[in-house]
Amino acid sequence: MKKHGILNRHLSGALAELGHTDGMLVCDAGMPIPDGPRVVDLAFLAGVPSFAQVLEGLLGELAVEGATAAEEVRDANPAAASLMAGHFPDLAYVPHERLKQLTSGARLVVRTGEASPYANVLLRCGVFF
Repeated sequence: MKKHGILNRHLSGALAELGHTDGMLVCDAGMPIPDGPRVVDLAFLAGVPSFAQVLEGLLGELAVEGATAAEEVRDANPAAASLMAGHFPDLAYVPHERLKQLTSGARLVVRTGEASPYANVLLRCGVFF
């Protein structure tokens, strides 16, 4: 059994398959998930695990070269906006409807148990070297 890092075998395996520029959506429990991308659903209860917990765990395992969030997050969910801005200084903002369209091109969707609005971020994978 793995001693450190992400223990969920589905998520650990999916992350290992991602390559440079692949898209990955980390989303709240209410985000519509399009057909196509691989989905790892971590939602257990409303708020469990939180968007912050999942994002922090993923960033310990993943190289990210860019991120996009819904512009509505800045007004509707300042805590999530602050968390994302702290991790991604060049965070791009698009209207929520556009973010939903962009998710169809993601290779992986990780659904959290978050139950607050606009706690969603589309990550573009980078390389670690």
